[in-house]
Amino acid sequence: MKRQDEVIAGSSETLRQLNYIENLKKHYIDKASEIGRPLTAHIATFGCQMNARDSEKIAGILEQIGYTMIDSEDADFVVYNTCTVRENANLKVYGRLGYLSKLKKKNPNMMIALCGCMMQEDAVVEKIKKSYRFVDIIFGTHNIFKLAELIQARIESKGMIIDIWEGTKEIVEDLPSERKFKFKAGVNIMYGCNNFCSYCIVPYVRGRERSRDSKDIIKEIKELVADGVVEIMLLGQNVNSYGKTLETPMSFSELLQEIEQIEGLERIRFMTSHPKDLSDSLIEVMKNSKKICNHLHLPVQAGSSRILKIMNRKYTKEQYLELVEKIKAAVPNISLTTDLIVGFPGETEEDFLETLDVVRKVRYTAAYTFIYSKRTGTPAANMEEQVPEEIIKDRFNRLLKEIQKISSELSEPDTGSIQKVLVEEINGQDNSLLTGRLSNNLLVHFKGDPSLIGKIIDVRLDTCKGFYYLGEAIL
Repeated sequence: MKRQDEVIAGSSETLRQLNYIENLKKHYIDKASEIGRPLTAHIATFGCQMNARDSEKIAGILEQIGYTMIDSEDADFVVYNTCTVRENANLKVYGRLGYLSKLKKKNPNMMIALCGCMMQEDAVVEKIKKSYRFVDIIFGTHNIFKLAELIQARIESKGMIIDIWEGTKEIVEDLPSERKFKFKAGVNIMYGCNNFCSYCIVPYVRGRERSRDSKDIIKEIKELVADGVVEIMLLGQNVNSYGKTLETPMSFSELLQEIEQIEGLERIRFMTSHPKDLSDSLIEVMKNSKKICNHLHLPVQAGSSRILKIMNRKYTKEQYLELVEKIKAAVPNISLTTDLIVGFPGETEEDFLETLDVVRKVRYTAAYTFIYSKRTGTPAANMEEQVPEEIIKDRFNRLLKEIQKISSELSEPDTGSIQKVLVEEINGQDNSLLTGRLSNNLLVHFKGDPSLIGKIIDVRLDTCKGFYYLGEAIL
């Protein structure tokens, strides 16, 4: 695995990669003519919103080259953008590679690329080289911008191309990107993580924190708004650390104030916020903002200060609760969501009851609850006192029940009110309904014409279903 420490000027590297794209266009026009149809591509994305955003960049490059994106893995180019937060995610990828090998035997034009966090692990790459020799390209989290160059190398070499970087300071701007939604978009403001929570593999596979220049972020958002985007999600492993690596430091709260001034932008969201870095200035900006959504994702992970220390979270239960009180005092109706891990090594019943206590005191609108699973390569994987599976499942069910009860209690009072809703899509379960998202991040399903998708409209919340509502559009 090689380390790329030198920063290549963004504009020169962008031009270099665009040149590869142009050269490949000619190749693929000839290839499509030869086989008598357009070449197709499919991207399967595993994991977090950072991966989803990376997949949009991959799609943009492939479309510029000349591929038509499709929903089936029966395509000429298949990319697996992998996650490695949990080891069973790795097993899922290996299983699906077996299926791809059969497809590749039927289609001699097929090319397979693997990228993302899983590829940053040396053992994974060695296994693929040995057991999945039909894979064409392997690259990691730091050099997605090089995809066209890697495709060119694969065409010329006729063998597997592996290009994994251990880390980078480089951020390449202005390459193609294909958004999933025309009216909302994710915008990376930083990459990497410096926190090294004892259960988490992310700092090892995504590298150290590095922030984008605010001018590039503002430019990207303005271009998105000009293209019809009304809501943006600012993305980073810890957005509250934004700006610390810039030549001229800038805080996240200062960045938000600049973004707030962009005309035509209606809504601002961001994630993820690490509690230890959430500043008073950020709370003040949220309080005074007209565009920041009434929702904050604030992962607590556990309620026991003892467990939090072992997790290396760098705050106590009391500090977290004090922070929540500060936020609620400034933004009284804010919707708080969180992440919770059940069954961390050494967790006792008393520790778990502390987590339940936090849930009851904070009263989260929703929580992403996870059963702890060992992650090779993290300090927690080698800890003694692994909690028995039956105890973990019992605690998980008790926690889930409490969260669902509180969520329903919080949502019920808004029944009958009229709220602003961003209409996002046709409902996946009932195509006679549309689905929209409130400022507080809850969903509402209602009847309406698909032409409303992408617009912010008034919806009356008629029936509360706990985590979502049924409503009626007020037009």
